[in-house]
Amino acid sequence: MAQTNNKDLEYYMNLPYTIRLWSEGVDGWAAEIEELPGCIAAGDTQAETLDILEGAKELWLTMSLEHGDDIPEPKRSDITE
Repeated sequence: MAQTNNKDLEYYMNLPYTIRLWSEGVDGWAAEIEELPGCIAAGDTQAETLDILEGAKELWLTMSLEHGDDIPEPKRSDITE
């Protein structure tokens, strides 16, 4: 379903999405943005992995905006249940 808001790539790139980073042992590191399904990256170091993830996030968001897809915003971490 198409979005009907005026939020742009810069808006979404600056949101504090939840990043999960984990070691793949001798194979390096992997990371994902929990709110953006399929937005994952892998690299040899933590820094490299997070850098690659930033590029993957930009691509994910760009494609979603171009296709008019709904884009989830970050989970609110200040709410406890």
